[in-house]
Amino acid sequence: MTARTFMITGASKGIGLALSNYLASNGHQVVGLARGKPEAAFPGTLVSVDLGDSAQTAEVLAELTQKYQFDGLVNNVGLVSQQLLGEVTLEAFDSVIGLNLHPALLATQALLPHMRTRGWGRIVNISSLTVLGITHRTSYAAAKAAMISFTRSWAMELAQTGITVNAVAPGPTETKLFRENNPPGSEGEAHYLSGVPMGRFGRPEEIAAGIAFLLSEKSSFMTGQTLFIDGGASIGKAPF
Repeated sequence: MTARTFMITGASKGIGLALSNYLASNGHQVVGLARGKPEAAFPGTLVSVDLGDSAQTAEVLAELTQKYQFDGLVNNVGLVSQQLLGEVTLEAFDSVIGLNLHPALLATQALLPHMRTRGWGRIVNISSLTVLGITHRTSYAAAKAAMISFTRSWAMELAQTGITVNAVAPGPTETKLFRENNPPGSEGEAHYLSGVPMGRFGRPEEIAAGIAFLLSEKSSFMTGQTLFIDGGASIGKAPF
């Protein structure tokens, strides 16, 4: 196994932190970007930056690409907004679109030159099961669908460079934030479980393992794809 250097946005909690731990435990160097403090000790370098501020983000990316030679990128940071269609404001819509898409584009552009020079690179965009349709998620589902569009377009453009671009679309995942909003025994928990054939939520570590595969040497003939890691939720309703 070759030790690589990966950048992960939104790395301080949930799936981002689980992935950071997974990669570091397998000998890779991890540089995380996040606004908040980590939920637990971070297994690499965590850089504090407001990814919703494009100027600040661009400045930090310029500094980091001078310091590190990145082999891959995981565009993980995101913002969820729960509103019914008639309640969506353009301000709220733009906030969700901005935080989900702008850092992904800026980070990819910043890391791309080195990956092109090396003739090797991995880009993984984190999408969501919500792209298949869900109420109250007009803004978030649109942003996550755009991440899949990014994936397909970039994969086509970079297909002969040695750089692969794929997406991961998690289903309901038992992060700390998810549990705060959907405690055991709650109506929210029952609602989400009803859509998962396996009858349970995913664990951040399970999502991280799928992302790590797409960052590895073994995924070299896979590009432009979206991997749903969702307990079967993308294939149909639970049989109960």
